[in-house]
Amino acid sequence: MTATAADVLKVAKAEVGTQETRSGGHWVNDSKYNKWYGNIPGYGRGGYDYPYCAVFVAWCADKAGAAGLYPKTAGCTTAVAWFKNAGRFSEYPAVGAQVFFGPGGGTHTGLVVSYTDTVIITVEGNTNINGNAEGDGVYQRTRKRKDSYVYGYGYPKFNGGIKSADPAYAKEAPKPAAKPTVDLTDLIRAAKTDPKAAQGHQTYAAGVRLVEAALKGESFLAAKYASDGSFGTTTIEAYRKWQKALGYKGPDADGIPGLSSLTRLGAKHGFGVKP
Repeated sequence: MTATAADVLKVAKAEVGTQETRSGGHWVNDSKYNKWYGNIPGYGRGGYDYPYCAVFVAWCADKAGAAGLYPKTAGCTTAVAWFKNAGRFSEYPAVGAQVFFGPGGGTHTGLVVSYTDTVIITVEGNTNINGNAEGDGVYQRTRKRKDSYVYGYGYPKFNGGIKSADPAYAKEAPKPAAKPTVDLTDLIRAAKTDPKAAQGHQTYAAGVRLVEAALKGESFLAAKYASDGSFGTTTIEAYRKWQKALGYKGPDADGIPGLSSLTRLGAKHGFGVKP
């Protein structure tokens, strides 16, 4: 299963603002999440009027292709037990973790979007932001991390790892994405001899696009030229502006990338440069 925490949270955040059914002047738990999970005998509205905070988490996981990484249940205590039995329960927050509230974690639950030393940012179903005890929908919440109401966190086992505040899970920290690199050695050599020779060099198109995107980010290159992969006269002029911004003058501001100016551009815009 290749789903990541980002996949699950993207689904959850898109649901913020979704509200449950309102009937007789009150919010009732009957929601699209309950309908997805199914009815539970003993509850009103045909068995659909039950608290759905845990079901909301399971729904998000299912829609994100991560169904097997979270428990599919309407019960918070059942979900706590599911993570504990898997050996993946912690007192520390993690991005994408399922957070549990109240005694034994049985009162309420949601998903952790992010955390700091003092707070956790969550998306929760069957809650509200007005202080009322009656939940009415899906909201993003900011809660105190060390509040006694916070019971703990269940950790899904994402293939790509999990970002956690728990030292025991340091080995599961997601690996940083490989930084793209630019190798324009031959292209630069050709361009120094004949600027027109730089145009249409598709062998180096991927690297040129990284440079073009960075020049666009510096507002030196218009968007329509920022991804054609050709180091033509327009890109050369944009690069000349970058060189001048670095303080280069005369022949040092010729619009042809040099190792120093290209390295500084890459450091600012997230790519490496092959010497």
